[in-house]
Amino acid sequence: MHVVIAMDSFKGSLSSAQAAAAVETGIRAADREISVKRCPLADGGEGTLDAVLSATGGQRVTHTVSDPLGRPIHACYGILPDGKTAVIEMAAAAGLPLLADAERDPLRATTFGVGELILHAIETHACRQFVIGLGGSATNDGGVGMLRALGYAFLDGHGNPIPHGAAGLETLAKIDPSGVLPALSDCTFTVACDVTNPLCGEHGCSAVFAPQKGATPDEIADMDAALARYALLTSALLGADCSNRPGAGAAGGMGFACMAYLHASLRSGIDTVIEATGLEEEIRRADLVITGEGRLDAQSCMGKAPVGVAKVAKKHGKPVIAFAGCVTEQAALCNA
Repeated sequence: MHVVIAMDSFKGSLSSAQAAAAVETGIRAADREISVKRCPLADGGEGTLDAVLSATGGQRVTHTVSDPLGRPIHACYGILPDGKTAVIEMAAAAGLPLLADAERDPLRATTFGVGELILHAIETHACRQFVIGLGGSATNDGGVGMLRALGYAFLDGHGNPIPHGAAGLETLAKIDPSGVLPALSDCTFTVACDVTNPLCGEHGCSAVFAPQKGATPDEIADMDAALARYALLTSALLGADCSNRPGAGAAGGMGFACMAYLHASLRSGIDTVIEATGLEEEIRRADLVITGEGRLDAQSCMGKAPVGVAKVAKKHGKPVIAFAGCVTEQAALCNA
């Protein structure tokens, strides 16, 4: 028998690799003759880089960039064995865990460091294909910080650069693309994202996600209005409006910036990881697939990693067992 183990992390308890190792220990205790293949797993958020590099043998690169508040930080990204594809977790440079609770402030937090990672991959390693995982961001700047690092200028009514963060968008009057990195036009971007929110409105990034990043109700209203103006200026500049497309509100509007300015395609996080790691081929060869995460519930059916694994296994007629730290009654929906 050949068993494939593809476990997501158990948040706050076990990493993906630790969970998979624990499952393998149990299998070995039952029968040491069973063939086991551990496949690190993630859903496009935290752990995506580790999963992809572990599966492909890619190169880890460390670069000093700006954290959400502009302080220098060492952030990592990966380069796949093809030498031209970079894998970036935006949270490595703009993630909420990089800030103390008292520092959370989407009015100031910027995605500039994410753009610095992209720039470094382009200029230093000649990467032209990018996989970017959105999730866990501390920002609500509409991706403007990232775009500034890539050469776009965001100016106020006096022609001066606006401040970083969502507060800067309140003074935005003009977007100047004249300084954009020329190589950017040769790049393709795939964004791993499971959020379908639009940029603005009651379901937009400010209303839905900014509270957990430290925003007050008054700040949320101001940020939403500023993002709407930013979308109008973007539409006038580029001739297309992406603000209502599913995923535009992901990661504080980073989804919008990626679609509008980088012409990125947004894909399910788990589907992106499965493709990047070659997990489907491993599942095809398996007799049994074991997956799991910290909690299995109704949300698990909405793009979470274990259900993504189960769908691939079902496609190839493979049985699946899922482990979880907590299982609710709604977890039965995962059997569909």
